[in-house]
Amino acid sequence: MDFTGKKLGVLVSVHPQNPNFEHSLRLSESALAAGLQVFFYCMSEAIHGIGDDRLQKLRARGLRLCACSQAAKKRGLPEDDLAVYCGLTMLNDILASSDRFVAFN
Repeated sequence: MDFTGKKLGVLVSVHPQNPNFEHSLRLSESALAAGLQVFFYCMSEAIHGIGDDRLQKLRARGLRLCACSQAAKKRGLPEDDLAVYCGLTMLNDILASSDRFVAFN
C-alpha cells in the first residue's frame, strides 16, 4: 500500500514515563518508515518529553513536532528550538488536515 503524501496526526497528553508515550513513539516511527508525514503534538504532561532522545531522533527523521505553549508556560518550561511551540489552533489544523488522527491519553 502506498502511503506517500498521507498524514498522521498524533496527540499525546501523558507523561513520558507513561506506557502510552512509548506507544505513540512506536506508532510514529512505523508511520515514518511507511512514508507518512507525521505531525506529533505534545500537550499537558507530554510537554516534559520534548527533549526525549527518542522523540528528537524521530524529529531528525522528519517527524513534525509541536508543543503546547500554554502547557510549557504552566509547568515553567522554557520554549526552545526542540519543537514548534504553538496553541490549540495548530492542533486544530493538524486534526483537520490529517488522514488519520490518534490520541494517547
